Amino acid sequence: MSRYGLVVELIEPGGIAAGLGLEPGDEILQINGNPVRDFIDFRFFEADEELAVAVRKKNGEEWLLEIEKDMADRLGVDFASGGIDRIIRCHNKCAFCFVDQMPPGMRETLYIKDDDYRLSFLSGNFITLTNLDDRELQRIAGQRLSPLYISVHTTNPQLRERMLGNRRAGRIMEQLRYLAEAGIKMHVQMVLCPGVNDGPELEQTLRDLLSLWPAVSSAAVVPVGITGRRNGLRPFTSSESDRLLAQVERWQKNCLARIKYPFLFASDEFYLLAGWEIPPTERYVDFPQTENGVGLTRLFLDEWQEVKANLPRAVTPLRKVTMVTGFLGRLVMEPVVAVFNGIEGLHISLKVVPNRFFGEQVTVAGLLTGSDLMRAINPGEAGELLVLPEVMLKKDEPVFLDDVTLPELSEHLGVKVAAVKNFVELTEVLLN
Repeated sequence: MSRYGLVVELIEPGGIAAGLGLEPGDEILQINGNPVRDFIDFRFFEADEELAVAVRKKNGEEWLLEIEKDMADRLGVDFASGGIDRIIRCHNKCAFCFVDQMPPGMRETLYIKDDDYRLSFLSGNFITLTNLDDRELQRIAGQRLSPLYISVHTTNPQLRERMLGNRRAGRIMEQLRYLAEAGIKMHVQMVLCPGVNDGPELEQTLRDLLSLWPAVSSAAVVPVGITGRRNGLRPFTSSESDRLLAQVERWQKNCLARIKYPFLFASDEFYLLAGWEIPPTERYVDFPQTENGVGLTRLFLDEWQEVKANLPRAVTPLRKVTMVTGFLGRLVMEPVVAVFNGIEGLHISLKVVPNRFFGEQVTVAGLLTGSDLMRAINPGEAGELLVLPEVMLKKDEPVFLDDVTLPELSEHLGVKVAAVKNFVELTEVLLN
């Protein structure tokens, strides 16, 4: 592959590219004289109505294609590696990095630490801005790569340099101001470590971030994740979570009065740790950071209210089912299981599984592994069906983080296993 250019992997039948004779294996080098470095360049330059596309054919010939089209028309090509050949890797040395805390021997892709602004724009990945230079910041501004998702953690320059283990980390407010002035919308997060960047440090961080509203459109606080392989840090206690939520609530009320938007959100994990009720739907407004674990429980609970209203009074034949969750998920699922057990003919046992793989201080269901389930559940004791949340599995593939597959778990336990992503699917699995 050349210094720049994208290798065509698929051609859309009947599309512009197909009509011009492009084939898989051809390489798009430039559009209107602009080098095509990745998928984002391609999409940005492809939007013009008049295109001069430089192509290197797979047989080595070089073509220049002149195209007239409507602005909304696509050329109809897809690229190898999703159009991003090399992922920008993270070179920070964060004391709280979860990847660095993972045990050895897992699949290689789980150890990749990306800090790629393109993946932030395309997929909502959080980035620190420490692993890009001024040219890339200028590209973000010039191509309007918005919104971005940014891990701020703190705006205190010295503290951020220490937390991220990177001397460039202290420029965060300078970088955020540049992006804000360029019209880039940003959603930010602070991974909080007790006694490090919470309390007064968090207050100052929030004041700095709010000064950039509405470019900084939402801020979320999430608790640091600690596995059994990390020393020197500790998880939040229930009382610390309680104090943090009181701080969040005060900020939300002030922001609602000042800018008519809550601005600051806490991850669901904090509410479960503190024993607080999950806030009502209206407090999350547009649910800006669900991928960050903010408001997902509220969405689940709202969905549950709709599902619960249409449950039958009885089912036949008799069904014995085991449902799996983590320690925090128990607080949400216990009342749900109680309702299901009120249906005649349905008996559900809720199995709360400790995380032995990462350490028992990891309490979210999404980080439970196949080996955790095999240790916690004896063969033959799960009834006729074992139900687990789909979040435990690799996206689009029935594989746990430890590479145990769903069929392997089913064979080991001698029971059918179903993974569900919401209460609608859960109800279908339980009742049909």
